[in-house]
Amino acid sequence: MNAAVRAVAQAAFGKGWEVAAVESGYAGLLEGRFRSVDSGALSGWMSRGGTMLGTERSDDFATDEGKSRAVEAAREAGVEGLVVVGGGGSLAGALALDERGLPVAGIPATIDNDVAGTDMSIGVDTALNTAVGIIDRIRDTASSHHRAHVVEVFGRDNGYLAVMSALAGGADAVLTPEFETKPEDIVRLLEESYEGGKPHFVVVVSEGASPTADELCGHINDAGESYAADLTAAGHIQSGGGPTAFDRILAGRLGAAAVKALADGDAGKMMGLQGNVIERVPLEEIVGEDRPLDPGLYELAGELARIPR
Repeated sequence: MNAAVRAVAQAAFGKGWEVAAVESGYAGLLEGRFRSVDSGALSGWMSRGGTMLGTERSDDFATDEGKSRAVEAAREAGVEGLVVVGGGGSLAGALALDERGLPVAGIPATIDNDVAGTDMSIGVDTALNTAVGIIDRIRDTASSHHRAHVVEVFGRDNGYLAVMSALAGGADAVLTPEFETKPEDIVRLLEESYEGGKPHFVVVVSEGASPTADELCGHINDAGESYAADLTAAGHIQSGGGPTAFDRILAGRLGAAAVKALADGDAGKMMGLQGNVIERVPLEEIVGEDRPLDPGLYELAGELARIPR
């Protein structure tokens, strides 16, 4: 997100525009928390994880009256255009502001990769690399102690991060919210793996999968004395840390495209990566929609990780 903010500001400076950053998201917009930004103030932002501007939920902004007040606050501050960086909820807010007369451009940013209209959102690649690093280290431990390990990754409603980290990390099975797997099938696969001489067994589980990571771990431990499983929850480690080169470049491309869209008078659009091209996608087409998990990727994970069928 910080790389995207930097890109937006740099592109705007190139057009001779004044730039102000909004602290703490929509809550800060409502309260008029604008920070004047110059090029020097953004030094080092590209390599920083998290969000330097902060983020905060706002019950007031969720109301129609709150959204109208947010537009008024922006106008009082002299804001003529706004770039919103975030996931589905943030982009829904962007659409509401645009509909109330404030020109807005959106940039997708969520590690779940569930925003419609774009192949990749900012943050996905960084979270994926973090998850794969965790799986690699867990496998070292699993091999040494001949134990099964269940690794839980983010993905309450979407299994993209689990499937891709399982593919890249060479996991033995993956569970996602989209597809239910019987725990006894995982135990059977574990048994076959051990009988085949494999010294480790790693399962990647989305937090929204059924069974849950905790339930699966318990089921393996209850299966018999020959089996033991440990649970590792990647947690918020996935959403921190310096962004990967891919994410930094994607943020730069999307940020510059957002500024160009506003300059062209083409507001109300989200900048989406489609193939290798940045497209302007109408916000009304993507708000309320989710980018589904590609079944082909899940099938590939099943083929390579031998998901029980």
